[in-house]
Amino acid sequence: MTTKIVLITGASSGIGLACAKRLHQDGWTVVGTSRAPGDTQPWRSVAMDVDDDDSVRTGVEQILAEHGRIDALVACAGWGLGGAAEETPIEEAKAQVETNFWGVVRVVKAVLPAMRQQQGGRLVLMSSIGGLIGLPFQPFYSASKFALEGYGEALAYEIAPFNVKLTMVEPGNFSTGFTTSRRMVAPLEIDVYASAREKAITTMERDEENGAAPEKVAHVVERVLSARRPPRRTSVGKFDERIGLVAKRLLPFSVFASSAKGSLGL
Repeated sequence: MTTKIVLITGASSGIGLACAKRLHQDGWTVVGTSRAPGDTQPWRSVAMDVDDDDSVRTGVEQILAEHGRIDALVACAGWGLGGAAEETPIEEAKAQVETNFWGVVRVVKAVLPAMRQQQGGRLVLMSSIGGLIGLPFQPFYSASKFALEGYGEALAYEIAPFNVKLTMVEPGNFSTGFTTSRRMVAPLEIDVYASAREKAITTMERDEENGAAPEKVAHVVERVLSARRPPRRTSVGKFDERIGLVAKRLLPFSVFASSAKGSLGL
């Protein structure tokens, strides 16, 4: 039987790389993309900048020309931006949303025509627990993931008649290069947020560095792709992080916010 083709964005590091390794081992034909792919992996690497329309279109056309189909997309490309909302320049905020939200939209739009034509496909969008719980001093990272949650939920209804299924995977803190590659915005001239920002970012970095291995996310992605009826959403991470999602739904917000402050570094 012909192996299934999976396109993974952001496959050069972190969760994207872990997903590529896992699915390659499980027999998928993996095509991993990044801005500057190397030739050291046992799967096909394709250059793709998810911020650029032409790059995405060309990359997807190349994959379709080589394989004739794309059975699954795992959209992992993304990065983090740290700093208070007030001190973040609009251009930097736009750049964060450009990759984490519009980058996903570009790739989904590029692969959907082929999936509709073949009457089947799977979309896995890498969201975040920060797409359901706002993260102080990462406001535009959270904004990009909140937008992704709404987009994915609406899109799932639209594509269901074509047998294309969508799942949003919501990781908590994981030990990847995300921590060291986070960009920090320049503080205000009078740095009124210094103390709170330092405490929050230090807490986030500690939790990320002590987080689970990204292979745990890859296992969830593999399970979602093999499920006959995949869930719309699935969280993955430590219990105390995931329980926060339940608490936010069930508790009065004032109670939830009060209990969450410590874990958010406030």
